[in-house]
Amino acid sequence: MDIQLLGCVEARAHTGGRLPLPHGTRLLLAALAWTPNAFVADEVLIERVWPERRPQRPLDALYIQATRLRKALRADGLGDDGFKLSRRRGGYVLAIDEQSVDTARFRALVRQAQHAVRAGDADTALALYGRALELWRGEPLSDVRTAWAESARVTLRREHREALVGSTELYLRAGRHEECLPQLHWLADMHPFDEKVTGLLMLALYRGGRQADALDCFQLLRLRMVDLLGCEPGPDLRALHERILTGDASLLLGVPYAASV
Repeated sequence: MDIQLLGCVEARAHTGGRLPLPHGTRLLLAALAWTPNAFVADEVLIERVWPERRPQRPLDALYIQATRLRKALRADGLGDDGFKLSRRRGGYVLAIDEQSVDTARFRALVRQAQHAVRAGDADTALALYGRALELWRGEPLSDVRTAWAESARVTLRREHREALVGSTELYLRAGRHEECLPQLHWLADMHPFDEKVTGLLMLALYRGGRQADALDCFQLLRLRMVDLLGCEPGPDLRALHERILTGDASLLLGVPYAASV
């Protein structure tokens, strides 16, 4: 079984078929798969599944959804080999191979990529980052509109950004600035006040012979910050802007820009 949270919530058999799950059952699956193999208290699950209109008997309703989830998965022939939804006193545990949950796979691949970076193996790190980023199928938990899901999305968006920035820095170190430009443009659109992202985009454009475009990126960010935040870009980005403005040839090698992430 494969559980998808990086997109709409889905459960798929190993054959690739999507398992039909009612909305409430999908919510319970997401609430449990967010922390696989961990105990989740009844009150936490009830809040995640019914954040506004609680059933008259929420514990009974939760038991019904758990029963439906077990039946839906077993109906596909998965049995208890692929998962086990266990009732514990005061809550539930979804016992499952963490590699079956895309968020857990994403995090494991990012950790491996970071380890490869520390070991000096950039090629392996780029491949691992690539595999991690390929798991994203759109907005995380896109069909769950609750306070809990929004909090989870904030966490996942931050992790996604960090993985994109990490892979982009590796591309720049390898002199592959053209390959990461689409990714950087997307990041800059998604994080219009992010000085780290703007700096990397400026560096990639400059290395591609687009000095004027790099300088325009700085001016656009500066105007946004002054108009909407009432402040100037930080010293790291201002220093990078000055070096690009003067045509600093040393920027063509390595990654000297080191604004905080």
